[in-house]
Amino acid sequence: MTKKTSTPDPATLPYRPGAGVVLFRDDGTVFAGKRIDNQTDAWQMPQGGIDFGELPEEAALRELTEETGVSPDKVRVEAQTREWLRYDLPDALLGRLWGGKYRGQEQMWFAMRFLGTDADVNIALEHAEFSEWRWMTPADLIEKIVPFKRDLYAAIFSDLGDYLG
Repeated sequence: MTKKTSTPDPATLPYRPGAGVVLFRDDGTVFAGKRIDNQTDAWQMPQGGIDFGELPEEAALRELTEETGVSPDKVRVEAQTREWLRYDLPDALLGRLWGGKYRGQEQMWFAMRFLGTDADVNIALEHAEFSEWRWMTPADLIEKIVPFKRDLYAAIFSDLGDYLG
């Protein structure tokens, strides 16, 4: 008799729709937040799921405000990725995140020029996702993102890099 495993077959699962923000300054550095729920030195850009009936750009602006406190009037949307970009969850997370319903995320990313000042950033929010934040170069952020998202971040910066100053 074979033992049933609790890990779903990734090939049978869909991707969770999401949106992300490359918030950048004129010097080409981008916002990076250190994940509050990760014990490693894991940094990322604002991103999250798209709610039912929400457009990707609306979701990106909502996630930006929810995760950084930066309001839509403090940014200008410059560009979006040419296509949806995907990443797969590693086996250790598959079945644990998002109720086990997804194999990873399929995201549309938006380059947004930051029009505010550092004082407009507030990560001390009710549902905080970041314990600290800083401006990083794209190359530094690729090194600081969790390994399973490195190819995704390289693709984002490859696609949107011309807009980063």
